[in-house]
Amino acid sequence: MIGCYILLIELKTSQKIKIGKLGILFFKKGFYVYIGSAMNSLESRVKRHLRLEKKLHWHIDYLLKHARIINIYYQESSEKKECIVADNFKNLEKISGFGCSDCKCKSHLFYGAYKDINSILVKLDFSKYK
Repeated sequence: MIGCYILLIELKTSQKIKIGKLGILFFKKGFYVYIGSAMNSLESRVKRHLRLEKKLHWHIDYLLKHARIINIYYQESSEKKECIVADNFKNLEKISGFGCSDCKCKSHLFYGAYKDINSILVKLDFSKYK
């Protein structure tokens, strides 16, 4: 299975976190949504995100050392759609440069109220990952 995925993430306390080459960023306590793609194996990518012990490679790896994934959503596709999906969250606060070093997007990580994030998630045609 290949396609696009969305991680709904909660950070319990506001804190500064070093995010690879982005450097030290301040993250507010609350809810974040991260959009990614897995064009080799969606299952493997999700399992990697859920592992506590892993080599820190992607921006999201650094954040997940301090935060927890609440839910995972996915959509199968042979096309890389993460930028199109990320555009749905453009009205939320962007974490500039996060997760988008291989595209022209401003961000693939967004911060917002749970109800605002959830209302966008409901409109998207994604399945909940079990």
